[in-house]
Amino acid sequence: MKTILKLTFFFFTAITIAQNGTIAGILTDSEYNNEPLPFANVFIKNTTIGVTSDFDGFYTIKNLKPGIYNVVFSYVGYETVEIPNVEVTANNITNIDLPMKASAAALDEVVIKTTVRRESEMALLLEQKKATTIKESIGAEQLSKLGVSDAAGATTKISGVSKTDGSGDIFVRGLGDRYLYTTLNGLPIPSDNIERKNINLNLFPTRLIESIDVSKTTSPNLSADQASGNIDINTKELSGSSLLSASASTSINTNVSRNGVFKNFKISPNYQDVSFGFYKKNVPTNRAIVTQSWSPEIVDFPLNRLFSVSAGQRIGDKLSVLFTAGQSQEFEYSEGAFKQYRSNYLDDKIPDAITWKKEVATSGLFHLRFRADDNNDIKFNTLLINKIEDEVFEGGRSGAAVIYEETDPEEGLSQFIRDQNLKKTLLLVTQLSGEHNLGEKNELEWAAGYNFLSADEPNRIRNEVNFNSETVQLGRTGGFQQRKSVQKIEDTEYNGRLNDLIKIIDEDENLFHINIGGTHRNKTRDFGSQFFGVEETITNAVNPSSIDEISEIFTQQNFSNGLLKRNTLSPDFYKGELQSTAGYTNFTGVRGKLTLQAGLRFQSDNIDVNWNVNNFPGRKGSVTKDYNRVFPSINVKYNLNEKHSIRFANSYTTTLPEFKEIAPFEYVSPVGQVTRGNPNIEASLNRNFDLKWEFFPSRNQLLSLTGFYKLIEDPINKVQDRGSAGVFSYFNAGDEAEVYGLEVEGRVNLISGDERPNLKLNVNASRMWHKQDLKEVYDNDGNFVRTFRYKGLTETGLEGASNWIVNGSLNFNTNNKNPFEATLSANYASDRIYALGAPEFQSSGDVNYNDAIIETGVVSLDLILNKKITDHFKIGISGKNILNPEIKRTQLIKPTTTNIETEETVLSYTRGARLGLNLNYTF
Repeated sequence: MKTILKLTFFFFTAITIAQNGTIAGILTDSEYNNEPLPFANVFIKNTTIGVTSDFDGFYTIKNLKPGIYNVVFSYVGYETVEIPNVEVTANNITNIDLPMKASAAALDEVVIKTTVRRESEMALLLEQKKATTIKESIGAEQLSKLGVSDAAGATTKISGVSKTDGSGDIFVRGLGDRYLYTTLNGLPIPSDNIERKNINLNLFPTRLIESIDVSKTTSPNLSADQASGNIDINTKELSGSSLLSASASTSINTNVSRNGVFKNFKISPNYQDVSFGFYKKNVPTNRAIVTQSWSPEIVDFPLNRLFSVSAGQRIGDKLSVLFTAGQSQEFEYSEGAFKQYRSNYLDDKIPDAITWKKEVATSGLFHLRFRADDNNDIKFNTLLINKIEDEVFEGGRSGAAVIYEETDPEEGLSQFIRDQNLKKTLLLVTQLSGEHNLGEKNELEWAAGYNFLSADEPNRIRNEVNFNSETVQLGRTGGFQQRKSVQKIEDTEYNGRLNDLIKIIDEDENLFHINIGGTHRNKTRDFGSQFFGVEETITNAVNPSSIDEISEIFTQQNFSNGLLKRNTLSPDFYKGELQSTAGYTNFTGVRGKLTLQAGLRFQSDNIDVNWNVNNFPGRKGSVTKDYNRVFPSINVKYNLNEKHSIRFANSYTTTLPEFKEIAPFEYVSPVGQVTRGNPNIEASLNRNFDLKWEFFPSRNQLLSLTGFYKLIEDPINKVQDRGSAGVFSYFNAGDEAEVYGLEVEGRVNLISGDERPNLKLNVNASRMWHKQDLKEVYDNDGNFVRTFRYKGLTETGLEGASNWIVNGSLNFNTNNKNPFEATLSANYASDRIYALGAPEFQSSGDVNYNDAIIETGVVSLDLILNKKITDHFKIGISGKNILNPEIKRTQLIKPTTTNIETEETVLSYTRGARLGLNLNYTF
């Protein structure tokens, strides 16, 4: 272990981005048909800084401090050209393309352009300052400093944003998955998980990301299917003339490094079908009953590792190409406890819940940009993400687990559960977009996309047994406690957008623009699931020799001898289709210091879901939901002066129910909790208000204060259903919900200067108040149907909302040629409701109820250290989740036998700290 930690300290590096600017361009020979001019000299006057153009005429002068320079171009036999007063700004590329000839090139032939890199913090702050809507962004520059590895972690660095630990579930202003909308380069992308509306943002490594925008207010060009915001991931583009880099890293999870874990890390037998990070199934699940093992295997050397390569080239002055690909492997081990209560009495208890998890993620991005001329720009993107997530869960090995109704106490048997599952996710996104200046006062933008997603559980393996020191007995309830199952999700989507900007008046302080456009989305989902079980013909017909030898009894001979029998459950299916079409118009006017943007969006949403599932009466059913609504929005900005502005926003939006929230399929978690959809759920209607003050002391500093209020009609919640043992479903549990709060953000230079180290503090905090009523439901004749009130409560908090969210980072940079950089970052989100409480029996809700399940708040802390060794080589170390807090869910329990309310932990575990190392080389 000491050797590993030493290696971790000496070899890890995180990519850093310099705070300087670049001058780049192409030199051409005007004497010879404007062919590229190689080996010409380009240098900064009165300095020793200079380069020569390459074979294709490209040159790049990097790492220039912001300022004004005189740039000199020379070539043997050609006149020397000096371009004076060239401005270089931090994190931007100043582009100078120069035709050289025997006589000096006239300066009016030289075009100087500054290209903004949206990955830089200053560029994004400038964009935020100029924007009319309230939007916050984080770019690749900050992500590198903070050591963020994926898009989910990136969003939590923005004020008012938090996420659940170990997942990509994002909460913006306390509103979670169903209230968000996720896009990639402005076009929607599908979810990879039946339980979520939005894709798991952990799937997007920061290597693919240029910037992430979180729009907390809306405008007519954005989908109305959101209440808390739109998260837009912008993928990488080539900056500069060329790129070639490679990186490799390794890290270790402190939970995995423990004695007894590192050399005994378990994976499922499904992993035999994984090659180079891709899964190929060799045996059908129904045949795997006897042809494939039921027992986990051991993996060698469970160290996290990652490698990636990136290459890009500018071809001529019109075409640029970028390709980046990589693969990562991560290992996690957690120990914890699980309990489930029903009507205030213990149902299930697993005091030793253990999970081994191995993830392999392979990703690749291909980007092509063709800039035909200054008026026509076309981009093409293809993104591939393939993720294998193998998880082995065991509970009850200590002999203290209890599963309700499995055995009687006098039998002296306890329960053991093993659930092994491999999840395969393949996402392919293809996008084509264009920007065209049709004239001085008309700009046309368009984009079209195709998404394909396959998210399968090809062979889930589950065993439930009863045992003591003398015997191991197969579970005897239901006929499917020993089972292998298959689940498939296939999403196909076509989407597009069109926007025409008409500039009626286009002056600096006197402007009037009209946007007219539309969006379209057609998404279909095919879902299928089937169970294949094994059951004894009589109790104790066969007994494994131990809980680790369960696999030995599943032989063809035991089936042939009549000791075991197969059970096949009829397959579950559902098919969903979403058609969403919208047209909009948006008016933007500027008069002096006042900017007003107002518009209307008409959106037609049609949702069709057809199902054939075992747990629905009659199996078959269907539902169609049509929503046709007009959504107005208004955004106002008033510039008090050059540095201060005040913004106001008001809009209407909706929250559509998802396929998984509608289709009544039941999904069973490893610990046995069941979640199913509800065909009677309806869309919510949201009204949003924001008021924000912003102050920009300098180009890279910000102070802001925001107040917001949201009113949600018919809010959707996850609720433990009545009369069910651990079944959660989705309901419009109240008539309305309110969320209001304050956000404060500061980005402050504590120490700054061109010739000395820099120290910067970034901090943001949110304080929220939230509530929703719990309604009683009556039919059209006034007859009581059901209530969501319990324990005398008529209102409660909103699911997913934390009262406090705090994010902060402190960054130190030596600010020299080869800088050393250190960043300490912390995140905190206070307690939030995981699932609402509800009465179990409608007539006795004050006694027979299940209280709300609360996810407790934790503090996470990361430390990132980087050192640039040379212009090409970087090295550093990192520690993530250093505090390794205990993740907990709690529930208040008040059994009638004692009438005393206590707080019980119903789930707990730790994820482990991660110590890592990385090497990066840019050619």
